[in-house]
Amino acid sequence: MKITDYISTQEFMALQQRSNIKALWMLTVNWAMIIATFMVVYRYPNPATIVLGAFLLAGRIHGLGVIMHECGHNIFFRQTWLNKFAGQWLAAGPAYDDLESYAIQHRKHHQMAGTHDDPDLGNYQAYPVSKSSFRRKVFRDLTGQTGLKLMAYKLMGLKGLLSTDAAKRQAATPFAKLWLSQIIIVGVLQVTLDAWLYLVWLGGMMTFHMLAVRLRQVAEHASVPDHFSKDPRDNTRTTYTSWLTRLWIGPNQVNYHLEHHIAAGVPAYNLKAFHELMVTRGAYKKTLIFKGYSEVIRHAVPA
Repeated sequence: MKITDYISTQEFMALQQRSNIKALWMLTVNWAMIIATFMVVYRYPNPATIVLGAFLLAGRIHGLGVIMHECGHNIFFRQTWLNKFAGQWLAAGPAYDDLESYAIQHRKHHQMAGTHDDPDLGNYQAYPVSKSSFRRKVFRDLTGQTGLKLMAYKLMGLKGLLSTDAAKRQAATPFAKLWLSQIIIVGVLQVTLDAWLYLVWLGGMMTFHMLAVRLRQVAEHASVPDHFSKDPRDNTRTTYTSWLTRLWIGPNQVNYHLEHHIAAGVPAYNLKAFHELMVTRGAYKKTLIFKGYSEVIRHAVPA
């Protein structure tokens, strides 16, 4: 599809404008919610607040992952150095990831979307799946089995850090940076509240977060009209969110994924405006936009 068939060049340029104020606000809101959650769990420690805290923190880890994604595209802040710094130390690292490694892999996804060479294809090509198959996936996520495998991989990534082989040390560096971020979080919690709160953070990451990522991936690319069409309207999906799903599955406008694939240079904080403009101009007359994640799941898990 050609974007300028639906919006003017001037409108498109405006949508691609980066804003430090909007970026800082999004980042601040995410961290304010993280801090507030830790404070409530610390002040009222009981099973209910711990589980709720893990759920909310999982959503914010997901939110930081979205900010990492934006910084990886170099479209969040106006300055490249700020995208690199904030993207690594205020988003990727706390979310158990590495900005540069993620960006390299993610660019391949954009380049190869709609082809058999899409590196993310394995996450969603098998859909639709049966309800029993999907229940097993959800069970593995919520019991920490998926998260445990991920954590083991990220810990094993450190093994070359002290090697005399320069290539092995370099390969281990991204893992070292993400674990340094986790050590910093533990240290800050110990100084300000209590280090045991990190277990709520880790628990949320290994359970609710893993399921959130799975559900988001299903919503974005599973059971689409045509995985191998070069038109994003055929291989990618936008899903509307509620306030609850924005807390967990679709934070920071990540639900406007079709728009992101149409124009990856549009920052997350402008995607809603981009979507509304495309709807108004008739770009989605033949495109199904689901009203919520539960509707997408029913579509992708029919029986």
